[in-house]
Amino acid sequence: MGEPDNNHPTTSQRRQQALLAGISLPAMPAWEAEESLDELARLTETAMLTVADRVLQHRDRVDPTYFLGRGKAAEIGDLARAHKAELIIFDNDLSPAQMRNLERLTELRVLDRSGLILDIFARHARTRTAQIQVELAQLNYLLPRLTRQWTHLSRQAGGGAIRGMGAVGVRGPGETQLETDRRMIRKRIRDLRTRLDKIGTQMETGRRGRSGAFRVTLVGYTNAGKSTLMRALSGTRVLVQDQLFATLDSTTRSVDLDSPQNILLTDTVGFIRRLPHSLFASFQATLAEAVEADLLLHVVDLSHPHYAMQIQAVNQVLRDLGLEDRSTLMVYNKADLLDGAGPQPTVSPEAPDEGVRVSALTGLGLDALRQRIAACSRAQTVTLDLIMPQHEGRLLARLESRADILQRSFRDNDVHLRVRVASEEATRLHLKRFQTAAVETLSPNGPENGNA
Repeated sequence: MGEPDNNHPTTSQRRQQALLAGISLPAMPAWEAEESLDELARLTETAMLTVADRVLQHRDRVDPTYFLGRGKAAEIGDLARAHKAELIIFDNDLSPAQMRNLERLTELRVLDRSGLILDIFARHARTRTAQIQVELAQLNYLLPRLTRQWTHLSRQAGGGAIRGMGAVGVRGPGETQLETDRRMIRKRIRDLRTRLDKIGTQMETGRRGRSGAFRVTLVGYTNAGKSTLMRALSGTRVLVQDQLFATLDSTTRSVDLDSPQNILLTDTVGFIRRLPHSLFASFQATLAEAVEADLLLHVVDLSHPHYAMQIQAVNQVLRDLGLEDRSTLMVYNKADLLDGAGPQPTVSPEAPDEGVRVSALTGLGLDALRQRIAACSRAQTVTLDLIMPQHEGRLLARLESRADILQRSFRDNDVHLRVRVASEEATRLHLKRFQTAAVETLSPNGPENGNA
């Protein structure tokens, strides 16, 4: 665990105790249910709570009223009180009715997995963009759960991080307080969406300004080591913490590799199984960095006992983003944590190729990774022979900054060039009108196929 977030000091007060509850259904292997509950425990600790105890019940189906059944729910309430726990956290999403029924039966606060993740995001949101995205997700989560216990539920959905709900408002004639609260939330949701649309437009403008660069985006399960890898490859300081969801904002850095293109590396928010839909929808502006990428680096924690399951979870999110066919390089991180004794993890069948094994912490395998990234960049470039009038000064200057000038000579009023440039940039600059020779695609494993 890292240091407590300065925005949420714990002072000398003890942490709240939480009891964890999960369910194992016939469609889910027992070990997967246990693994999911282990992950919930890490989420609980990241939310600055202490796990008092945990219960996993095997059932044939979910109980529509109490999720685990009335008898088991009452037993869990008794166990929580015996441990002096103030909160019961379920490793599943509960319907608003199930949450209300469980709270009435146990007389304790009840939180589900999505609500806990939202609280963690609220704690880790440092920039204004992240705060807006998290607040929007919180409000979308809260709206169907809104009852007359307004203060109670607002604590659940983010530790009081929802802003704007105490603003001055005029209640319409005949409105109940509940109706007023719902109207205020809907208005706040509309305002936040408008602000996020503006942020998305600004981010899109920034991405257009980086045209001509080879864009690489880090994706992966939360705590797979993406930020550590970002620091190792870029040589710049980025936030690194041994916590789930330590990174919420996309961070872009330039990486100096043996490549004809400028390479921009972007770190993004980590993924997780059963990522709340409200969060997924709110973070579209941040996830757009992955959508625009030329290459995805899928970072995997190779030391995790069930890393293949994490790969599947990340691939599902990529499918939801429409990125299942995007060029992807698997990066198996934390190889230094493998002790070499006993069987070594095999490459997951989810991987499109054998990938690269690295340790972002020790530097193991990073040179091989840099070579693979550079090769992918070169594979998306073309070599062109051009004859351009010297009065095309602005275009020539653009080529100087965006392309690799292989040969240059002057004849009369023309400049004869052989350039190596990104295929996308060649199209954008309409270089075909100046072309005098066939386009040559560079090999990712060696020099040009032509005579450049």
